[in-house]
Amino acid sequence: MTSEADRRTGIPREERGAITVADRVVTKIASHVAREVLSRFTESVGHVPPGRRTPRVTTSVRRAPERNTAGRDAESAAGRQAVLGEARLRITVELGYPSDIGAQCAAVRREVTERLRTWAGMEVPDLAVSVERLHSVHSRHTDQERVR
Repeated sequence: MTSEADRRTGIPREERGAITVADRVVTKIASHVAREVLSRFTESVGHVPPGRRTPRVTTSVRRAPERNTAGRDAESAAGRQAVLGEARLRITVELGYPSDIGAQCAAVRREVTERLRTWAGMEVPDLAVSVERLHSVHSRHTDQERVR
């Protein structure tokens, strides 16, 4: 009786299936992680209106090229996580003011990069976090968008 693995070895690499991660999956992971990270900054969360707390993410995913691992050491290949591709992201957030804007953007960048590598097997060579709007305590209590 032959196992599934034994039958697959006879199929050429280019005819086997491949794992791909869709742009929208990467976008959802990045948005979820960014929202989770920003919720930890309590001084900022209270100032941002509920409808504006979801970060907007723009994603471009490129599939990793096929790699030939025949000449490599089997142990090092087993210890390394397979990279399925790379994602370039732009995350736009709205933050409360006053708050530590730099720390919030750095935390979003760090966590999104780490989680995409872990959850989706994606490298993130380019991730830009931009602040679209700051929400002040003073603008929250009035119907104005800007403090004068």
